[in-house]
Amino acid sequence: MTLQASSISGRAASHTDERTVLRRVLSSAAIGQFVEWYDFVVYAYSAAIIAKLFFPNSDPTAALLSTFAIYAVGFVMRPLGGFVFGPLGDRIGRRRVLSLVILMMGAATVCIGLLPTYSQIGILAPILLVICRLIQGISAAGETVGSNSFVAEHAPSDRRGLYVAFTYSFANLPPIVAALLVLFLTNVLSGEAYASWGWRIPFLIGGPLALVGLYIRDKVEESPAFKATQAAKRVAANPMLEAVRDQKQQMGFSFALAAFSSLGFYTLAGYFVSYLTATVGLNSNAALVSNSIALFTAFVMMIVGGHLSDRFGRKPILLIGLIINAAVCIPAYLLAASGSLLTAIIGQSLLAIGCGLFWGPVGIALLELFPTRTRFSASAISYNLAYTIFGGTAPFLGTWLILQSGSKIAPAIYMAVLSVAVLLVVSRIPETYRKSLIHPEDVAAK
Repeated sequence: MTLQASSISGRAASHTDERTVLRRVLSSAAIGQFVEWYDFVVYAYSAAIIAKLFFPNSDPTAALLSTFAIYAVGFVMRPLGGFVFGPLGDRIGRRRVLSLVILMMGAATVCIGLLPTYSQIGILAPILLVICRLIQGISAAGETVGSNSFVAEHAPSDRRGLYVAFTYSFANLPPIVAALLVLFLTNVLSGEAYASWGWRIPFLIGGPLALVGLYIRDKVEESPAFKATQAAKRVAANPMLEAVRDQKQQMGFSFALAAFSSLGFYTLAGYFVSYLTATVGLNSNAALVSNSIALFTAFVMMIVGGHLSDRFGRKPILLIGLIINAAVCIPAYLLAASGSLLTAIIGQSLLAIGCGLFWGPVGIALLELFPTRTRFSASAISYNLAYTIFGGTAPFLGTWLILQSGSKIAPAIYMAVLSVAVLLVVSRIPETYRKSLIHPEDVAAK
């Protein structure tokens, strides 16, 4: 009886330890996603003020375009970050890379909050702003793919979609938190005080958030899949070269998934507030409220999409999300452009339903395409290249399309076309939701 009780106690303790490890992994990934997207979104929400302080120009549209161009500059570094952090994560492990990138992201964000303006140091101000955005971009390249890989490789196989979607969904919360913070500051401070120094506060908050994330990441273990590859002495010597040589088709699929994911996210989180204020004419408070409701809708739909993908597969949920997006893009923009808060909320929320459903399984779907030995490299390169092309240009291109066409729904047509194009690609992607993340080449010689 004593031996039996001891055995039961041991199994219970082991189960408790596994749950503790998983909680830490989920917490570290969630806060990492939050910090990464918080830093990017705060810049987008501050675009109008940054345009005046760092790009003085008699034409406000030109100044805003300059600000969004700097926003896009951060994305130019993402492919480079993928080339740096992807292979590094496949060679030395996910945990070390994730600790480094969150520290870099937080430091760059704090620096933006401390920068002198154009009136104080002249042309050096926008130059320093560009440098900070470059650091943000290169560090962000390792965060999403790295933390999603970390969660997927720790999660039980029947809940990978749910757990990755849950932590990935935290990317939708920073715009809400940032919106509430901006609303609070603009209502508490005078317009002059906010334009002078109040806008810096959201950036300065990014530093402590990053330190909390770093502390949690120091408490978690490396993923079982990576440790198994290490134990089998199958860590790739040059994972980037191996991925490009052997996994071109999978990288193409990953690129397509990330293309629509990035356009959808940065349209909702990085562009729509400026669209509602500068193009539609809503006041900033109303635009932030509408955006927050839409992003919370996306947060919920991501978790739903991830859960459904564990039951029915990744492809069906991805396809349904794309079909919804293609169908509602133009009606959603027409509603948002009608000029009232209610129609803006309805329009944005329609976009959020389709995008959220797609985002739910997209994080795990692109990771399951690759073996452990090249997973970080292959997904980081294809994912970040797509984010540069489609995500980084979303605010700039949305503004430019309206300027050139004179139509408020021009960005909607662009999104609808991309939805259909990616839908055609997804129809060819193999189903992966019941397959092991540890591929034969991860633990044995080919």
